[in-house]
Amino acid sequence: MTSQQIAKIKIERQPSQERLQELGAFNWSIWTKEVSEFPWTYDTQETCYFLEGDVIVTPDSGEPVAMGKGDLVTFPAGMSCTWNIRRDVRKHYLFE
Repeated sequence: MTSQQIAKIKIERQPSQERLQELGAFNWSIWTKEVSEFPWTYDTQETCYFLEGDVIVTPDSGEPVAMGKGDLVTFPAGMSCTWNIRRDVRKHYLFE
């Protein structure tokens, strides 16, 4: 039996302005998307900060994760998931 660690979505709820400034989050590009549902695969790690929105992201191999306005989220490279946008999204994002 092999042990395989599946990287998980990491969420920092309501990070401080200092933390966001350290990361340079306000200089990252902005992505917007209306209420919708779609599959997505992360080729590289993405870190994002939600300015607006309410989303449930369900990894193909895991449990649904709720996120939205005020959350700093890191999605691991190689993860396939389904995005269910329940309230229009506006977020800063950075692919690393």
